[in-house]
Amino acid sequence: MPRIRREIAVHVTSSLHETENAVDAALARASEFLALLPKARQDARVSASMGHDAIARVASAITALTEARAELVAAHEVLADVQRQLGLGETAFGPFIRKPEYPPKENAQQQDAPLRLVRSDAA
Repeated sequence: MPRIRREIAVHVTSSLHETENAVDAALARASEFLALLPKARQDARVSASMGHDAIARVASAITALTEARAELVAAHEVLADVQRQLGLGETAFGPFIRKPEYPPKENAQQQDAPLRLVRSDAA
């Protein structure tokens, strides 16, 4: 049974990440489209009122996508609780996002210095 639950958890998590990425991509694309519309109106040299309803509707769609993203984030948190309740540990899915090196290379010399005890005579 634990193996089956783990397989299900991996499948659910993978699907959740795909869904989150799809909503992020849609939000980014819709934002690019919204930015294009006023520029297109200016380039076409038409009245500011022309196409305003389209701009408002795209802005409304962006709001809806933002709300959908917030709901997915909340669902992610709930599913993390379910994972803990089922006794399933965290599952690694590989390097989706590369984490920065720690310590950063420019501070590597400072990190190489050995630690030493500093005594205070103030007490």
